[in-house]
Amino acid sequence: MRERTPWRDGDVDAKPDDFGPPRDEQELSAVADILMHAYAMTPADCIAWRQRLDPRDLRLLREGGKVAGTLVSIRKGQWFGGRSVPVVGVGGVGVSPLHRGQGTATRLMTRLVQEARESGAALSILYPATQPLYRRAGYEQAGARYETRVQMSALEMGERSLSLRAIESRDEDAIAACYTSVARFRQGWLDRSEFSWNRVRNPRSEPVHGYLVEGSAGVEGYVYLARRPLKDLKQELALTDIVATTPAAARRLLRFLGDHHSLGTEVVWYGGPDDPFLLMLREQSYSVKVYMHWMVRVLDVVSALEARGWTPGLSGSLHLEVTDELFPENQGRFVLEVEDSVARVKRGGEGRLRLDIRQLGPLYTGFQSAASLRSVGLVEADDASVQAAMALFSGPQPSLRDMF
Repeated sequence: MRERTPWRDGDVDAKPDDFGPPRDEQELSAVADILMHAYAMTPADCIAWRQRLDPRDLRLLREGGKVAGTLVSIRKGQWFGGRSVPVVGVGGVGVSPLHRGQGTATRLMTRLVQEARESGAALSILYPATQPLYRRAGYEQAGARYETRVQMSALEMGERSLSLRAIESRDEDAIAACYTSVARFRQGWLDRSEFSWNRVRNPRSEPVHGYLVEGSAGVEGYVYLARRPLKDLKQELALTDIVATTPAAARRLLRFLGDHHSLGTEVVWYGGPDDPFLLMLREQSYSVKVYMHWMVRVLDVVSALEARGWTPGLSGSLHLEVTDELFPENQGRFVLEVEDSVARVKRGGEGRLRLDIRQLGPLYTGFQSAASLRSVGLVEADDASVQAAMALFSGPQPSLRDMF
């Protein structure tokens, strides 16, 4: 955890229209008031929220000397093609009731993406409560978070060969390594920061218990779960994370969850539609549905394309022409050249595939193909460029397990 420092007067300049972290407790109280109105949070919810958040991750927009809007800016990574791309996640966006309908939210998001680009992040990601606002700032749908529900009676796997025990604090580094070994191959999953791990281990409003599976090589899997009461003494198991690196560990974790069947009904967790745990079930005794789409904003065309990984053995080039109303540096023509899983981007070229910065997001993550985008008029390109883009950006559907 980063060491917290006391508030000092003068940390942030006060300007008529000013963006930055909070200066003092009075501004933190104003943020809490905004969140109570924006998200129908109770005072107790706000107290818990403040205890969990580093105030230096907060950003405020002041207009006329008053706190008009707020958000949380979280630096982390996101896995694409086996490489971690630096991103800024955005959450907790709220505007004071007195400043709504005046463009405050748009100005707040504009200042955020400007700061995020200046920090060196290649992308910004968020879960939208409303899409038009974020599209004005250059974001577009680029993936989804899926809810998986499995009937607990289907989880009797007959596997008890591996040791299972409660997670202790000394296990956290090994668990993080276990997660990374899986997440780096899942398109769009987070390269988790401390903020994200805290959401896994200590989610708001319910206690979570962690269990790990050990084999000859150490930690081979783990699960964090909350037990949610239902009617008639029944319960469901809500997983904040579940990971296995070996088949035996996957079967042991599923058996452990199935052992709750006497009082349990379902197990629920989040991720993608291609969850390999589901392949281990005998029947299709589960449901998978979109929980929420997430959006991406490409902050820096060159660094974003060069930071991600690409399919090994695949090579090719693509001539892009990008428009971006906010960042002139992203405007114009670029040549993307991929070879040996590495991309190089240079200025110039023929601009054969033309698109706005918003459409570059779903193309980049693999959420939408160039052909799909062209079919609805969001990309202009010849057939050869569409085919090249489909080959270069091919891969599993991007998903996210974490909220933020």
